[in-house]
This record gives sequence, C-alpha cells and structure tokens, in this order.
Amino acid sequence: MSSDYPIEPTTYDLIVIGTGLPETVIAAAATAAGKTVLQIDPNDFNGSHFASLPLHQFTSFLNSHFTAKNPTCSAHAHDHHDFVALELIPRLLYSEIETTNYAPEIPSADKFNIDLGGPRLLFHGDKATDFIIKSGVDLYVKNGILKFKRIDGVCVFYESNGKLHIFPYSKGEVFVDKSLKLVEKSKLRSFIKLVQQQDEEWSQIFSETFKISEEDLESPFVDFLDGMQLSAKIKSFILYIAMVDYDEENFNFEVCKSNLKTRAGIERLALYDKLRSENGPGPWIYPKYGHGDLLAFFGRRAAVKGCICAMRRPVTAVLMDKDSGKYKGVRLASGQNLFSHQLVLNPAFTVPLAPAPSPPDCLREGLQGLSLKDTKGKVARGICITASSVKPKTSNCLLEIAIRSSACRSARAPAPTCLCRSSACNFRSSACMLGCFLLSFDTLIRVIQIAGGSGMDACLKGMSVDGTLRVIQTEGGSSEADVCPKGMFVLYFSALCDHAEQGKRLLHAAMNSLLTLPGPGNPENGSTVESEDGQVKVKPNLFWSTLYIQELSMEQHEHLISTPMPDGNLSYDGLLDAAVVLFQKMYPNEEFFPETPSPGNLEDDTPINVEE
Repeated sequence: MSSDYPIEPTTYDLIVIGTGLPETVIAAAATAAGKTVLQIDPNDFNGSHFASLPLHQFTSFLNSHFTAKNPTCSAHAHDHHDFVALELIPRLLYSEIETTNYAPEIPSADKFNIDLGGPRLLFHGDKATDFIIKSGVDLYVKNGILKFKRIDGVCVFYESNGKLHIFPYSKGEVFVDKSLKLVEKSKLRSFIKLVQQQDEEWSQIFSETFKISEEDLESPFVDFLDGMQLSAKIKSFILYIAMVDYDEENFNFEVCKSNLKTRAGIERLALYDKLRSENGPGPWIYPKYGHGDLLAFFGRRAAVKGCICAMRRPVTAVLMDKDSGKYKGVRLASGQNLFSHQLVLNPAFTVPLAPAPSPPDCLREGLQGLSLKDTKGKVARGICITASSVKPKTSNCLLEIAIRSSACRSARAPAPTCLCRSSACNFRSSACMLGCFLLSFDTLIRVIQIAGGSGMDACLKGMSVDGTLRVIQTEGGSSEADVCPKGMFVLYFSALCDHAEQGKRLLHAAMNSLLTLPGPGNPENGSTVESEDGQVKVKPNLFWSTLYIQELSMEQHEHLISTPMPDGNLSYDGLLDAAVVLFQKMYPNEEFFPETPSPGNLEDDTPINVEE
C-alpha cells in the first residue's frame, strides 16, 4: 500500500506522532483505557530517537536532524472555514556530530545495531521491567523472541591514578581484592552479612543489632554508615551500589546525603545482593539486539490493544480551530487531514507562532502555549567500536569514569565534594582514592560495554500489579544475531553538560582513559593501563567512533503535548514517569495501563497496522 494512501478512519481520540518510548507507552495506555489511537511515524523504522540502527543508517539519522530544512508552505494557511494549518518545524536535536573511522574497514559493519539513546540498562524490578510485565510484553520473553544479555560487573576508572577498579561486593570478591586492607575486608564482609539477613522483619533485626530507632531509620544513609565507623573506601563501595541506578543529574554527594535514607539504602542493597545471588555478577540486563528491539515489542503490544500504526507518514502541520484557538487535528504530507481530541507530538518538531496577519485573540492565546519550555540541558553521547574488551575476560560491563579536570567542568558547576569530608583532600592521596567517587554530576561519565556473540542470556524479574515478584525465563534456541558481530565490542558513553564544548571534552577525556586512539605516539597494538591489582592491561584500539550532543527539552499546550528526548540517566525510570504524567494530564480519570491477561500464545497476538 502506498504511503500516500488515505488513512481510515480520519477521527480519533488521540493521535501520537512518533514511536519512541514515551509515545508508544502513552499510545498503549490510552488504547488500554478504551481510547481510539492513531500512531504515526515519518520513518520506516520503529523507535524514533530511541531506535537501534545499522551503522550507516545511524549516522544518516543523526545528520538528518542536524541539517535545517526549508519550509515548504506557509505557517499560517486559511485553507478551511473553521481551522488554520500551522506548519510543523523540525527541531535541530543533534549538534557537533563527529564520526571518525580509525580502521580501513570495520569487520561485518552491516551487522551492528547502534542505540541512539544509550547508554541504558534495565534493572531487575525497576519501572521498565515492571512495565514489561504489566503491558504483556513478557509474552515475547517467555517465547524466546525478546532476549536480554546479562551485565557481568561494574568497574570504575579513576583519573587521579589511571587505574580501573572493580567494586567487590560478594564475600569471595572481598577476599581476593588486593586494594583493601584486612580490617577493611573484615568490616565489609560483616556489613554484607548484615544485609543478607534482610527480610520482611529487617527493621526488627537492625533494631536488635544496632538499637536503631525509627527516627534513625529515616535518617540519611551516609550518617548511618559513619556511625558504623566504616572507612571512606568502604563507604564509597556501599553508596555506589546503593545509588548506581539513580538519575545521573542526582548523582552527587549532597543529594545522596539528603535523599537516600537508611531504610531505603539497606533495602536497595538487599535487593542488589539477592539479584546477584540469583543472576550472577550483576542485576542489570540489556536487550540482546539493542533497545530498539525492546521498543518494537512495546509498539506491538500497543497495536494488539487496538492502536493503529502508520509508518512513513510525515506530518507537516497542526490544525487549530479559528474560533476557539484549540487543537483540532494534523495534516499529512499527502494532504490528508486527520482529527483528534488530543495530540502527542514527537520532540523532533515544534509549532511556531503564527505570523501576520494576526489570528483572532482566542487563537493567539492558544498559540502562546506552544512556545518551547526552557531547555533542561544537553547530553553528550559517544559510541565506540573496538575488537577487544576494556576489561580482560569481561564481555558486558558497566563503567563509571570520574573526570575531575577543571577544563571539562562548567564554571557554574559545584566544586567536587569528597566522601572523606576533608577540605584538604586533593583527590590523590591513597587513603582517599576511593572516597572521592561521588563528584558533581558533570564530572561523572557512564559507559556500557556490550559484546557481540557472547555473554549469558538473562531472565527478567519485575513486579506485577498485585505486588508479587514474577520471573520470566527466556525459552528457545540461541541466535548468532546480536547487537554487534562476534568478537567485536560497542561502548556507549554519556555525560550531562551545559554546553557542547564541555560535553565533547568530557567524551574525549573518557575515551582517552579507556581506549587507544590511533595516531603519533600510540603503539599499533594499543597502549596500556594499570588495573587495581597492579597488573598492566592493554587498552583496546579504536576502530570507529561517533560523538554528538543531544538536546533536552519538551513543549506543552492545553491540547498538545510533546514527549521528552532520551535523558542522560542509566534507567528508563524518568522517561516512564514522564509518560505517566503526560497520560494523566490528558486523561486524569483513567487508570494508567491497567494490567490485563496476556494472550496465551503468539497466535492471539495480532496487531492492527497500516501496511506500507
């Protein structure tokens, strides 16, 4: 069917432009609430700015949202007696795009699936895994169609000494860790044992052991750790694990001190310990074929519930009622007009204020709400391809890189605060080396390394509506298809920044810390970095990289809502929270995605789609 073939019907409760995570979640929730929903995307792939794309398509997509497009028609056209058409103007969401090939060719370059919004992970029991179960997407996990990789572990690179440090948590890891003194190992093992005793009566256990009052249980967790006389090094281990999936913009010492309470800290550590014991090194998982694959199944569930999806359908204008000034519908590039009560708009577009001649007062008042909200900042993202791991014998891992160079830090950023609380700390003393990982957010860079064709498949754990823990184990045979070819590695970097120059400096500093960039003075086989155990490791050679700056902003109107871009956080929690808020803004009396039984098999899972 041609992409200019008319869509029927022409009137809906809700029109959603885009197939990103927030748009798809809202479409699915609205359909589950009994609304008629049409989801439109100008692309020929699902996911919008959350998609996973082949290398050539990845760079092409970035550049398409970097180059300004000339308007094709007037922004204010009186082509109907009761509404006006306001042209949608593309927003420049990506800037400072820098793609470099360091090798003559990349092996199996056509087999990569690169995430646009990485790095990102799912945590067992977080909002994303809960939503997978709540929405019925777990059906595809059970049938072995949607698969996940297990993240093997966590390590941190400290700029002060140029070492990769692995965070020990299990008793075995603590025992073999050479960076800890015997007394530190003893205290850490005791603390781990304490956490492992956590159950429904954990507060009673803690009260009997430490005589902690209810008031103290609600006190800052860092103060509780101080009272246990743990060293700064041990506190850094514990706080890192308790906060590893916190939003990146909240990842600093002061927020930790004020927001993370003792009760919550112990509960998070207990969950971490439980999931490690059941799933291996870490409780994080990653979609085996990239996050775009996960989004495709969210979209399928929306379609199964009745949402009509139309791909390759560019929307060129928003229709506004001339009398009331309220939103009325949209116009496709084909010229077809579609109408709805509500509109959810992809963040790639904005609606300009109408030029002269001036519209009626009621329309002018309505248009004022279409102006952009203040931009919340930017995210510097980087993707690197190598043929070896940054950590030997590790396939998939999460890394934190603490960059403290004043050249990379914004003048408006707060000075870094060390966990040792000493004003004389220079972040380089051996006694304080591990105590200063909690720096201001703009000096912390998160990196995820994903390997092709290796790593353990992971099960999925989440909470159902009734509060019970549900475990979904993948079934079915394995496949050689993956996020990248076997023997290759993809690294995703991200850092929040105030401006592009700062973001690019942070990315380059992180890349130089972990990788060998070909050039004068760098050996052909890679340079070296010292690990925490004193062994010299070879830094991987870089094959290919793309760095770019992504904007963060959204706009709102009484009857028109724009969804957010991918944020700078490790989890989907903030984006799912935003989707819930936007849904409730449109439908305050409707339940957000009530849980319904999943189809018993895939034969019952038939979506409604406008085939192109």
